[in-house]
Amino acid sequence: MKKQSIDHTKLLVLSLLAGEDMYGYQMIVELGRRSNHTFEMKEGTLYPVLHGLEKDGYVEAYQQEAPTGRVRKYYHLTRKGGAALKTEEKAWETYSGAVNAVLRSSAGLNLA
Repeated sequence: MKKQSIDHTKLLVLSLLAGEDMYGYQMIVELGRRSNHTFEMKEGTLYPVLHGLEKDGYVEAYQQEAPTGRVRKYYHLTRKGGAALKTEEKAWETYSGAVNAVLRSSAGLNLA
């Protein structure tokens, strides 16, 4: 089986950041909302992913004061990250299409 070049958690985070810069908790809430709460990411999962994406040059972090006066760390998708997202979206479509094809082909079988 071919290995995906980026894990699915990273793909989801890059996808979130494609729309706008976000801070960590905002990403957690938005991922849950967009997935109808299928994906409930914890901080302990998100921040190592963000640090890895930052190390790879896919995201950049910066600090900004929120309207409440609290300083938050926001993440921004870089050009390199945008290119990786496009590549990985295509890979995911191929992979999920293949899984769906196998599932559809077995749906008509009598498994009793």
